[in-house]
Amino acid sequence: MAKLLIVEDDESVRTLAARALERAGHAIDIAADGAQGLALIRAAHGGYDLVVSDIRMPEMDGIEMAIAGAALFPAMKIMLMTGYADQRERAEELNGIILDVVQKPFTLAEIRSRVERALICFA
Repeated sequence: MAKLLIVEDDESVRTLAARALERAGHAIDIAADGAQGLALIRAAHGGYDLVVSDIRMPEMDGIEMAIAGAALFPAMKIMLMTGYADQRERAEELNGIILDVVQKPFTLAEIRSRVERALICFA
């Protein structure tokens, strides 16, 4: 069981991902945007096994949150999600910070599989 943070502004996607990962046995915290996500990362002292975040969100996007979180906790693992090709290209510039970028929409099986692979490959 891993401790995961899901950061997603779309409530339906956030709920879907959280439920899928909870059913896989993981402990889940959720945040509705990057600012909330960063606050939870700070409160947990970077103690998440993996942060799974949307890229495009209001207030603070996932890339800004990833950069800030990695600056505070360099060993933290981060996986991003996006439905936008241009956002995926922005994430490619973050090699060494971002483990993977999941294309939305995704299936429950796909998000579970990608998270498991990230947890195993980068343990």
